[in-house]
Amino acid sequence: MLSLALVAVAMMAQQPKITFEKTEHDFGKINEADGRVTTVFNFRNEGMAPLVLSNVRASCGCTTPNWTREPINPGESGQITVTYNPNGRPGRFQKTITVTSNAEEATIKLYIKGEVIPKPAQPAPDSYPVKMGNLSLKTNTLNIGTIKMGQAVTKEIEYANKTKDPVTVAMIIPAKGTDGQVTLEKANPNETGKLLFVIDSKQLKTYGPVEMYAYVVVNGKKILTNDYRITIKVEVVEDFSKMSVAEKQNAPILEIPGTIDFGVVAAGKKNIKKSIIFKNNNANQLIVRRIYNANPGILTCAATGKVKANKDGVLTVALNTLQDGKPMAAGQYSRQITLYTNDPQRSKVNLTIKWTIK
Repeated sequence: MLSLALVAVAMMAQQPKITFEKTEHDFGKINEADGRVTTVFNFRNEGMAPLVLSNVRASCGCTTPNWTREPINPGESGQITVTYNPNGRPGRFQKTITVTSNAEEATIKLYIKGEVIPKPAQPAPDSYPVKMGNLSLKTNTLNIGTIKMGQAVTKEIEYANKTKDPVTVAMIIPAKGTDGQVTLEKANPNETGKLLFVIDSKQLKTYGPVEMYAYVVVNGKKILTNDYRITIKVEVVEDFSKMSVAEKQNAPILEIPGTIDFGVVAAGKKNIKKSIIFKNNNANQLIVRRIYNANPGILTCAATGKVKANKDGVLTVALNTLQDGKPMAAGQYSRQITLYTNDPQRSKVNLTIKWTIK
């Protein structure tokens, strides 16, 4: 029995022994706005065998430990770095970090604590950030989205009088296809009203993206500048919902390449043209409603407007490689144009225009 006890004592003497400089750290008062804070727990292996930390685990996800992972020989030191994230955690805190190793004392607990000073309260966002004289609006841009040809929609923008005096409100809408109404022509302090916009696609008489403008008249001052302008955006598409089965079966079928590649072109030229053939592969007439182009570098786009059954049409694109009076820089260019047609399956087709300048 004595020999077994001596063996056990000898084995214990040959074990690693972990000793920390400190087992607790007080961060004191820290500001939430300043972000993460970090401390280091230094330790030493005072045993007679290599020390290995098998795991270091924090009591919550707000605390992140990193530690020396290679074996630590007798007499050598290691570190455990602990980072605490105070974001969203105002008030006092205390967290535990559990260290597991092959040391004589297999499990040791470390502690961090402190007090998080919360961020200063942020002012509430302004519900009416757009200022037009003495009037405040929620926005000055009205994105209608997509509407079908023949459809009319009504949208609104809310406004408020945030001054101490009454404010009169009126509208000027120069765009055809748009009508407007003010729900409160005289707004007293803290009163709200609405600008109502009616967009009638029949009156617009065009397909694709349309951008229109209205102007707000405040206290009788007619100022037609961007500071008093409402931008109205809408995309008009074909309405195929009333087509019969027979009409759909005989509807035009557009066949067109998806890319027009000019290859290598010279810089500083204004009218470099390229044409491609597109087809109507069905019984009824194909109509190209519109070619929409909003790209610098593409000068013009033109196409055969009406293509009879099983016939070909021509699409021509012209480049302008002179921009702002200067030749375009060398490089590869890619732009998109959009065709709007009466093909129910391909009423909106994006085409890629490519060219290279060397």
